[in-house]
Amino acid sequence: MLLPFLIAGGVGLVLLLVSLVLGDLLDHFEIGDGAISSTALAVGLVVFGAAGALTISIGLDLVWAYVLAAVLAVVAYALSVLAVRSLTRSSDGTPQSAIGLTGVAKSDVSSAGGEVSLDGPGEIERRLAYSDSPIAEGARIRVVEHAGTRVKVAAD
Repeated sequence: MLLPFLIAGGVGLVLLLVSLVLGDLLDHFEIGDGAISSTALAVGLVVFGAAGALTISIGLDLVWAYVLAAVLAVVAYALSVLAVRSLTRSSDGTPQSAIGLTGVAKSDVSSAGGEVSLDGPGEIERRLAYSDSPIAEGARIRVVEHAGTRVKVAAD
């Protein structure tokens, strides 16, 4: 009696872990404009399994375990879809260019690397940087190129 709920919860947990590590697997298929999400599906399966197992453990009939688990799973799925959509809309996905920003070298910067702190909006962390010519720690810098997570800087 308990086995179907444990299997559903286990599959949901594995799918949730895979979705957290690899991203939303169903997102690549453009199904229903985000209405089907592997993350939300995983949450629904986990809730279904947990609700069913808990309902059986407190002594309710098997039919009520399935009904309660299904209702809670649908609610959890719907709330998860809304949360995933909200988070997707809130992130623009395109990093802002740092070219032209100024800042300070937080370590010696060379062609091998270094760290800088930039004076731009949203720049709250240090960035990995490199430079064609050596720049001493504490020197003012200007970003001349943006390459992924690193910036190429020159003395300002």
